[in-house]
Amino acid sequence: MFSWLKPYETIDREDLRKGLHILVYEGICTHMMSVFTGGAFLVAFALLLGASNRTIGLIAAIGPLSQIMQIPAIYLVEKVGQRKLVGTVSLFFARVLWIPIILLPWCFPDRLKIPVFLVSYLIYFSLIAIYGCSFNSWMRDLIPDEIRGRFFSKRLAIAIAIGSAIGLGAAVGVDLYAKHFENAIPVYSLLFTAGIAFGFTGVYFLARTPEPRMQPADGQGVLNVLRRPFADANFRRLLLFLAWWNFAVNLAAPFFTVYMLRRIGLSMTFVLALVVLSQVANVVFLRIWGGLSDRLSNKSVLAVSGPQFLICILIWPFTTLPERYALTIPLLVAIHVLAGISTAGVILCSSNIAVKLAPRGAATSYLAVNALVSGLAACVAPVLAGSLADVFSHHELSVSLKWVASYAETKEYVLPALDLRALDFLFILAFLVGLLALRQLVRVREIGEVHEDVAAREFFAEVRKAARHVSSVAGLRRLTYFPYHFLLHRRRSNRVRPSEEGPSGSGPNP
Repeated sequence: MFSWLKPYETIDREDLRKGLHILVYEGICTHMMSVFTGGAFLVAFALLLGASNRTIGLIAAIGPLSQIMQIPAIYLVEKVGQRKLVGTVSLFFARVLWIPIILLPWCFPDRLKIPVFLVSYLIYFSLIAIYGCSFNSWMRDLIPDEIRGRFFSKRLAIAIAIGSAIGLGAAVGVDLYAKHFENAIPVYSLLFTAGIAFGFTGVYFLARTPEPRMQPADGQGVLNVLRRPFADANFRRLLLFLAWWNFAVNLAAPFFTVYMLRRIGLSMTFVLALVVLSQVANVVFLRIWGGLSDRLSNKSVLAVSGPQFLICILIWPFTTLPERYALTIPLLVAIHVLAGISTAGVILCSSNIAVKLAPRGAATSYLAVNALVSGLAACVAPVLAGSLADVFSHHELSVSLKWVASYAETKEYVLPALDLRALDFLFILAFLVGLLALRQLVRVREIGEVHEDVAAREFFAEVRKAARHVSSVAGLRRLTYFPYHFLLHRRRSNRVRPSEEGPSGSGPNP
């Protein structure tokens, strides 16, 4: 068993091909766990436990806060020299930490439920940070630069496609349970149990993935290793962009579900249906963004997809005026479709650009510092947002348009144009900070980058091309080819081209 965890001395094309297939299965399992243990299910569970806005903000901050564990993780990875061993072991024990959360409804009194939840969640993410440090460096050396964008976009697309359908079914089950039972907390524990079952399966697949032998540490010490990314001017500019961007996103994103459940009053099924709609758009556009990132550059894709996502945040306050109205559902649909399209590019390329700009052989420290800086920004934002949400709950800003008609009698017609209260102010603030982040992106340099106008034209050209394909029965059939042939291990010429050489690495099969 432990031979699986040893690195390869060399990785040939066949080893790489098998490893990529195994990573697809691992990605599906990991995404399924996140579906059952995160998102709307996690927020609803916390609300049932009695979580306040501050608590929701703290829950959202725990993941980013745990990125401080990247510092000891760098030392651990460099010291052990086996990224798969460190990553697999830390991921296994991280997923064990969900067991206390699953047992919350039965084994802990009400006053301890939130504290136990927060402590378990914090330790879980601390171990995930160690896993992430090893995994990112591992993938940097395993997957060639020229196919990395396409591979991760395909991997994520398959995982999202499967997770969306199952997640929607789970949401229907939650609503049916809530109709017949007063206490809905146990059904979430059931979902979390299913989630960690997928999680442990993902650990198995991770252990079967090949790892190239890691280059020996140069003995500079952790502090000197941490200084290197900050001394790199271009990478320092990237860190600044990602810090502001993560701060902006995490001011708003943790409260989207709260807004739909409490302010608008949607059911869990409807919330998950919107999430699935967003993920469908995400899946459709992942291949487009992945191809553009490989052909143009990650920065060029971010320059197009980033503003699209900020528009989504800006639209949220207009879904209520001040309560639910005729345009609420159409706006929510538009938000989730556009968010799915834009986040496909943002998530893929914000990760890939850090990987690409990290020098080979020094990826561990560069990517760990990137995760640490982004994590600290994403940690401060939701904690601040939780406090601001409580402050803003006592404020309201409204603007109305009044039409007065004077004939035999005077009639007035008042049309609410804007009504901001509570979380609406957070969304406006997040939009403004996001604009500041995009200004920092301009200063980053990446090989192959093109002007954002060129990237936008290429994007719309790809969309038109895809639309032409989908408009025919043959085109619709083509959309189903990739997931099936990939999962069934069929070869395609675009997987690893003959001219592409697999990276060297060490050890036995995971």
